[in-house]
Amino acid sequence: MRECRQSGFSNKIRNAKDAISMIKPGSTILVGGFGLAGVPEYLIETLAESGINGLTIASNDLGSPGVGLGKLLTNNQVKALIGTYYNWNPEVAKAYNEGRIDVTLVPQGTFAEAIRAAGVGIPAFYTPTAAGTKLAEGKETRVFNGRTYVLEHAIHADVALIKAYKADKIGNLIYYKTARNFNPIMAMAADLVIAQVDEVVPVGTLDPECIVTPHIFVDVITLSESGSYFKTINKHMELNILNDLMFGEVYRKQKEFLHDGRER
Repeated sequence: MRECRQSGFSNKIRNAKDAISMIKPGSTILVGGFGLAGVPEYLIETLAESGINGLTIASNDLGSPGVGLGKLLTNNQVKALIGTYYNWNPEVAKAYNEGRIDVTLVPQGTFAEAIRAAGVGIPAFYTPTAAGTKLAEGKETRVFNGRTYVLEHAIHADVALIKAYKADKIGNLIYYKTARNFNPIMAMAADLVIAQVDEVVPVGTLDPECIVTPHIFVDVITLSESGSYFKTINKHMELNILNDLMFGEVYRKQKEFLHDGRER
């Protein structure tokens, strides 16, 4: 991918199937998005259809059962998760408790900083977040100015799947409001960066002051495909929220999982 990035002006536009075919089994993949904002949904769907397995997924959450990133877990394509919030997907706790996947919970701010650190070449950093909790067990700690800090390592990946609003033909990216979230830092922290965008415009069209991710970080551009994805995921969210309100089962299981690491 270095050759592609260094050439800069080579054709980076590919369809999603060709882009996903570049991912190898066993890869660690950063996936952008926060809730429904900034999610590369078309790339995720294509990855789920590909059957590529043995994946470590580093993302804020894992969608809902059988939807979005949750489909990768349903398909048994995932061997490990690194992330911050799995309350919408009770299948995560189930798979973990059955020993089918490993889960590394990371405080959300630490998660963002660990990705940013990887992007700027910092291998590890100290943070007071998680000090004195189970999340710090087994990690190196040091005291600075009377306060305990935990050593956290950078999160680097083989692949990043990100979502942007617009790209020009060489891969400069702009984002739309909160859909930016983790996407720009993930673009800096992976060997292969595949960007799903809603529109591709000619070079020179984008305002340089609005470009967040320079083209040098982007290897492949894929255009979003219109479809029923968001109708599907919204329906699943409605069902999950209704279930949570009526029975509290998802909340109970996830609370126990996050607190103890095992379901009671």
